[in-house]
Amino acid sequence: MNAHLPRRRLLAAAIAAPLIAPRPGRAAAFPDRPIRLIIPWAAGGSTDAQMRVFAEIAARHLGQPLVLENRPGARGTLGAQLLLQAKPDGYTLSQIHSGVFTHPFMTKAASWDSLTDFTYIIALTGYLSGLAVRADARWESWPALMADARARPGQISFGSSGIGGYSHMIMAQLLPREGVDMLHVPYRGVAETTTALLGGQVDAIADSSGWAPHVDAGRMRLLAVWGDKRAKRFPDVPAINEYGHEIGSIPPYGIAGPKGMPEAIVARLHEAFRAAMYDPAHLAVLARYDMPDLYMNGADYLAWLARSLPAEKAVVERLGIRLD
Repeated sequence: MNAHLPRRRLLAAAIAAPLIAPRPGRAAAFPDRPIRLIIPWAAGGSTDAQMRVFAEIAARHLGQPLVLENRPGARGTLGAQLLLQAKPDGYTLSQIHSGVFTHPFMTKAASWDSLTDFTYIIALTGYLSGLAVRADARWESWPALMADARARPGQISFGSSGIGGYSHMIMAQLLPREGVDMLHVPYRGVAETTTALLGGQVDAIADSSGWAPHVDAGRMRLLAVWGDKRAKRFPDVPAINEYGHEIGSIPPYGIAGPKGMPEAIVARLHEAFRAAMYDPAHLAVLARYDMPDLYMNGADYLAWLARSLPAEKAVVERLGIRLD
C-alpha cells in the first residue's frame, strides 16, 4: 500500500492542478515587470507634473514601477502612434487626449481610428486653459489685446502646443469672431510655450495651465480662461464666454493602451489607476493646476468619445485645419 502512496498523491495533484492554475488572460500575475507609460509632451509642463505624481502612486498599487517616457512632438500624438506598434499586454500605455482624437480629421495620412484602435482604461482630468501674456505686456485684458491685434493684423503672435491642439482650435474659432488675425507659432507642449513667452519669442500663449505658477509669481498675466466658468484659482480672470464666446467644456484626458488588451489586465490597471486618481497627493496636484475631476472608466470614456467625435470633426472641417 505504501508503495502506491506517492502515485496517488501525484494523481491527486494532477487532478487538482487545473482547478487552481491561472486561466489564460487572468491578471493575477500582472504586472511582473515595469510598465512603460508614455507622456507625449515635453518634461516640465502641467501634464508631465500631474502624470509623474499619478504614476508614482499607481506603481505602489501595482507593485511595479511605471517608467515614464517623454515623447514630445507631432501635436502630442507620438504616444498614440507608439500604441499602434505595441503588444496589447498592458506593458505599454500612453496619456491620451483631445489632440489624438481630432488628428485623423486633419490629415489624409492618419493611421488610427480613435474609436477602434485603442483600449481606454481611465479618464482622469482635463486642462484648465486660457490665454496669458507677460506681466510687462501692454494688454491688461482680452478686449485690449483684441483691439490692438485688430489694428495690427498678423503682427501679434501667440504660441500653442501644436496645430490642431485644443487651444489652437479655440483660438481658430475666437479670432474670426473677433475680426482678428494673429500669427500662430506651434510648439511641442506648454513647457516650451511658457519658455517662449518669458523669453520674448511670442507675445502671448494660448495653452493649458503650465502658465499658472508664472501667473502666481507675477511673471505672466492671465487674460481669459476657456469655457463658461472662472477658475477657482483665478477668480478675477474672466471666462471667455463673458465676452460672448461659447466654446464648450473641458475635454477629459486619460490613459489608454493598444487595442485588444485582455479585460482582466484592463481591470487590474483601472483599479490601481482609480486608487491613484483619488490619492490625496494626486488630488493636491490637480488642485495646484486647477484641473477638474473628470473620472470615467474605460467603457464610459469610449462612450463619451463616440458622442463627442462628430461635433469635433465638424469644427475641424468648418475651420479648414489641415496638417498636409
